[in-house]
Amino acid sequence: MTSQPALQSVPALGTRPASGASPSRAETREQLAKASYDLLVIGGGILGISTAWHAAQSGLRVALVDAGDFAGATSSASSKLLHGGLRYLQTGAVKLVAENHFERRAVSRQVAPHLANPLTFYLPVYKGGPHGAAKLGAGVFAYSALSAFGDGVGHLLSPAKAAQDVPELRTENLRAVAVYGDDQMNDARMALMTVRAAVEAGAVVLNHAEVTGLRFTRGRVTGADLTDRLSGDEFGVSARLVLNATGPWVDHLRAMEDPHAAPSIRLSKGVHLVLRRTAPWKAALATPIDKYRITFALPWEDMLLLGTTDEAYEGDPADVAVTEKDTAQILGEAAISVRDQQLDRDLITYAFAGLRVLPGGPGDTAKAKRETVVTEGKGGMLSVAGGKWTTFRHIGRTVMKKLEALPGHPLGEDVEPVSALPRKLPLPGVANPRAVAHRLLVDRPAPGSRMAADTARHLATHYGSLAFDIARLANDDPELAERVHPDAPEIWAQVVWARDHEWAETPDDVLRRRTTLTIRGLATDEVRAKVGDLLGKKPV
Repeated sequence: MTSQPALQSVPALGTRPASGASPSRAETREQLAKASYDLLVIGGGILGISTAWHAAQSGLRVALVDAGDFAGATSSASSKLLHGGLRYLQTGAVKLVAENHFERRAVSRQVAPHLANPLTFYLPVYKGGPHGAAKLGAGVFAYSALSAFGDGVGHLLSPAKAAQDVPELRTENLRAVAVYGDDQMNDARMALMTVRAAVEAGAVVLNHAEVTGLRFTRGRVTGADLTDRLSGDEFGVSARLVLNATGPWVDHLRAMEDPHAAPSIRLSKGVHLVLRRTAPWKAALATPIDKYRITFALPWEDMLLLGTTDEAYEGDPADVAVTEKDTAQILGEAAISVRDQQLDRDLITYAFAGLRVLPGGPGDTAKAKRETVVTEGKGGMLSVAGGKWTTFRHIGRTVMKKLEALPGHPLGEDVEPVSALPRKLPLPGVANPRAVAHRLLVDRPAPGSRMAADTARHLATHYGSLAFDIARLANDDPELAERVHPDAPEIWAQVVWARDHEWAETPDDVLRRRTTLTIRGLATDEVRAKVGDLLGKKPV
């Protein structure tokens, strides 16, 4: 990796919390310990977050805790796509693709248009490849039809035209290119906005709070004992019902309920690489590897995202990591359709690994269905895992329906049914990101001052209308308007905002999930130290 420019000198910033800051950790611990909740959700991945959001909308008293950060594991290690699932068509899962398209369109157009953006995909057809042009042409047409042609009509494109849009496309032996549309997001930002929605609906949330044991009343799970991993404080949460939404750790928590519980899931490891781009990309590449697998090359966050792998994983979920074998595999598969100069290892800025949660059973993980697994333990704890990012709202509603139908109605019978909730309730900050960016650019707090165009676009597409609150922080304190790193669009006001409004507690919380500095390879020691210093000023 190349050396990075020196940071501008940034004095101590944000010594007082931003207006309307979230409660302190101590206040939240006290609230969790003193109240009695209808539902305790253990696990702050998107599945648990979505369920907490829908449960709070239903009028339930909801608590959500996670041993790490919100979206700190699998939920921020995805391919960043909201998609219908083109490969499911070849298995005949037409209804599934149509349902996925419905959810994709709802999220990208009504629920979170400020956090999702349309992305054109090119599916190259090479001589000797696993699929022919006619088959893929028919496939992308059917795919677009299942989306009611809302993203255009799937069709075939000439190699010459495709190469104009993607200069790094390998054209040797390229017969044709199939075209279709899907959507893209920053998964960590989408998850955090959903946490915010849950809190605005009344949920109480705490990250970096590890469950050390479950509480039982007459053989039923009625809460959990926890340790604040940052302060060491121990506390407990009581609830009428506990939902285990710990993703790859779901069977670990089930064992706390019943040491003899049989495994319910298996894990598949998926790795991605992030690289600096050597040329503009106006479309993404989805290149068939074999009959079932596709490798992606996605323009994302001004970078290029490559992946993914799909292999069985049997170790401790906390130990999942990117290996040299993973890196070589991704670069090798990408080389089918991407020119060598774009695949230079010196361009890699970041690599990450995540674990897909799949139903238990034999067979190739690449062929396994991405379905949600729901089990009920002998202590009454409901465990839920798996599913797809695209359908996170649907999964939240499905879990709520399951909770509503439990024998004895442990959540009560006067709860607003999830079927009565708004079907497309927007996430916080919903706005047209182009309009937000325009406002940020034309608003000048002082003569001669103006926000940089890349910063305005970044704020608009990561916060929506909440970007105006971040801009106000920068306007009130010019030091907060400075970039965190010269080569990234983020400004220091975002760090203060993350600290006071988005539950950021550690440098990784800020740099990896609330901003893009880590994935850009810009989370230098100096940046981490300054961010850590700023977080240290957070009230406790």
